[in-house]
Amino acid sequence: MSAEPASSGKFANSAKSANSGQGSTGVWFVGARGSVATTAVAGCAAVTAGLHAPTGMVTETPPFADSGLPALSSLVFGGHDTAHCPLPKRAEELTAAGVLPHGLAAAVRGELTAADGEIRPGGPQSGDTRSDEELITAFAADLTDFRARGGLARVVVVNVSSTEPQPAPDAVRLPPSSLYAAAALRAGCPFVNFTPSTGLRTAALTDAAAASGLPHAGRDGKTGQTLLRSVLAPMFVQRALSVRAWSGTNLLGGGDGAALADPAAAAAKNAGKERVLADTLGHSPQGEVHIDDVPALGDWKTAWDHIAFEGFLGSRMILQTIWQGCDSALAAPLVLDLARLVARAHEAGIEGPLPELGFYFKDPDGGPAGLSEQFHALLTFAERLREAV
Repeated sequence: MSAEPASSGKFANSAKSANSGQGSTGVWFVGARGSVATTAVAGCAAVTAGLHAPTGMVTETPPFADSGLPALSSLVFGGHDTAHCPLPKRAEELTAAGVLPHGLAAAVRGELTAADGEIRPGGPQSGDTRSDEELITAFAADLTDFRARGGLARVVVVNVSSTEPQPAPDAVRLPPSSLYAAAALRAGCPFVNFTPSTGLRTAALTDAAAASGLPHAGRDGKTGQTLLRSVLAPMFVQRALSVRAWSGTNLLGGGDGAALADPAAAAAKNAGKERVLADTLGHSPQGEVHIDDVPALGDWKTAWDHIAFEGFLGSRMILQTIWQGCDSALAAPLVLDLARLVARAHEAGIEGPLPELGFYFKDPDGGPAGLSEQFHALLTFAERLREAV
């Protein structure tokens, strides 16, 4: 299948084709055996059981209490992955790395095992001769089977896989993230792209996404350095301080670090990081973001920013920041938030891109760039969902 604009019938069915029952909500991870997905599944089980507080989950705060979001206890997990390490084993590895607290993997082993039983082979893998159309058909069948077997009201597809390079302008095949996005449309499932990968943002899927009647959100989860930038950049604008240069360095390990060692993948990641500055400041300041793969850091990342700005009478000043965090622990609660919000939007009949969820993304589907304004938009969205109850 070529990457040409597709008719809506080729990739998508109407959202009304999804099971409209009142059962549980499915969360289907692309990259289901990765660190973020494993942490999200284990964390959801831990919070549901009362073993840990829902720290970092905005949807568990009072403004969202009556918005009709699916309960954490109602979420059922599955997904696609090309990796083979079972979720209980992956959780043990994350415990050894200090990502998950000791004892948690054993305490929620049943939930991890159940989710692992719902993971299907992803693709395309090395030597895979299937066409794009065959892959989309297979992925969509996995989604509809998951929904039917579980009697699920709906399934939200969330891409948390490793960053892929942006496709070449003359590419004749869709990138993997777009294959999964196309499958979600075909199966009548809302789609969330938590990665910088292409997903729905390709001309080949534009018409299908618009015709599907499905809500979707993306792109690239905002967990650390860009989160801080979206707070600091408006400060300079509001205080009429001129930003001359803004440079950054990221040190990270794990699967994300290995993937971003590819310059093409790093370029896709940095595009979102730079967007918040351009959108907020009104220009792109001098300086670049560098990403270094440091395997010894594992799931931890360190980000430095060096900001050169100018004050009254041309006085030159500097602000430097350091952000150190655990990537999966930062991302997992956001992923759960997004799955619940998009599922509720689907239930409420809301269609198309959701710029109100820009609070969660580096490269959102429109809306303001500053975190404060984005948070206000999110609270307004919660009120909209509340009125639809």
